[in-house]
Amino acid sequence: MFNQYVTGSVPDFILSFYLYIFVEQNVDGMEYKELTTENLEMAANMLKAIAHPVRISIVGCLEDGERKTVTEIHNQLGIEQSAASHHLGILRDRGVLASKREGKNTRYYLRHPNLKMILSCISTCCQQ
Repeated sequence: MFNQYVTGSVPDFILSFYLYIFVEQNVDGMEYKELTTENLEMAANMLKAIAHPVRISIVGCLEDGERKTVTEIHNQLGIEQSAASHHLGILRDRGVLASKREGKNTRYYLRHPNLKMILSCISTCCQQ
């Protein structure tokens, strides 16, 4: 049904699902005509960045809108601080997260609050 939105450059299920949500469900008033090649590539890069268990967990940590430091995230997830920093850098570089320097700390937050809808979709799809 939603495979009609897959472009030749990014033919994977996650992108298809993402486009289905935003096109068919018309979230935030986005119309199909607004989905340019540039938008599709940006969406694909963001989804590829999220497509790792630790990074999905990080996005989940930040879905409440709270800004958190690397230390808060690594403590919450129970992972090494260096691993948290590495994954946060990837998510920030790909446009999933933004960061703001506050004194000695950098606080990370979701750049696009609607990304938490993707987590909801993932959660629903993974239920057995």
